Amino acid sequence: MYYTVRHLTKFVYSNQIHESIMETRMHPRSDEYQRCLSFQLSVSPRCRVFSYRDHLANHVHHFDIPGPHEQLVIVAESLVEMEDVLPVPAFLAPDAWAELDAIVKDGDYWEFLFPSEFTAPTSLLKELADELDVRRKDDPLMVLHQLNEQLYHHFNYVPKSTEVNSPIDVALGQRTGVCQDFAHVMLALIRSRLRIPCRYVSGYLHHNSGNNDRSVTSATHAWIDVLLPQLGWVGFDPTNLLTAGDRHIRTAVGRDYADVPPTHGIFRGKAKTDLSVAVRVQPREAAPLPDRELPVPEDWSTLVEKAQQMPLAAPSTASNARYMQQMQQAQQ
Repeated sequence: MYYTVRHLTKFVYSNQIHESIMETRMHPRSDEYQRCLSFQLSVSPRCRVFSYRDHLANHVHHFDIPGPHEQLVIVAESLVEMEDVLPVPAFLAPDAWAELDAIVKDGDYWEFLFPSEFTAPTSLLKELADELDVRRKDDPLMVLHQLNEQLYHHFNYVPKSTEVNSPIDVALGQRTGVCQDFAHVMLALIRSRLRIPCRYVSGYLHHNSGNNDRSVTSATHAWIDVLLPQLGWVGFDPTNLLTAGDRHIRTAVGRDYADVPPTHGIFRGKAKTDLSVAVRVQPREAAPLPDRELPVPEDWSTLVEKAQQMPLAAPSTASNARYMQQMQQAQQ
């Protein structure tokens, strides 16, 4: 299966600002079950974009817009090939806990075992862990399947019920949240009670009428990966009561959201920011021909065209000198 992904981010500032420094994590990863065949990042005002890969093989793009501007538009377009993901079994061998501990002892997974900015244990988390009886029992995979289902039923998915920088106690206290909160709570429970390496996954989820997904179609998505013996990294999506499959498109992995936000930056100036985001994931039966561009939906074409426009060229020094000379002659 192939997917085209279009991700629009628009910042509108209440006053003109004088510089933007931004980094993005929107480039889909290429790993065991997915390959990013093409990626394009368009920015308006137009600027030069640089990129690198971090220590977890995430693609990071960054740029600097030094001139004055009142809005910033970022359009990311990707073509991703997804392979069929092997079904996740219901349980592992009886000695799975011992095998898991041996893997952890011999590996370097410390950053996925210790608390991070959004997964630090709290009193509310301890109460939830006791209520759900989160502990080492049966085998690791059975416990994770159960926890995935418990969190799905424990929390209500309510868009905009939390902020991107909300601590887990906000979701725990109101029993509502978004996919980011579901992922953070599950990570915190696994790290504090089960001592299994686990990581936050940022990406996209393809929705269709045949699935009862709770997450919204027009936004990015988040879930988690858990390291298991014999299986490697296995994805769990507590927001939708799923194990990650060929509808889950991965862009970045980290300890929590703070490591992998789609956009992260600063600007110089005094202004309030109005942020709008739109995501569209569309399936394709086959990849487009090499000499044919990806089709752009009609309502996206204007935005993409604007993001790719060249800035108006500033008058040259010679032109300025001639203009000033003409003005002086006219005043004489």
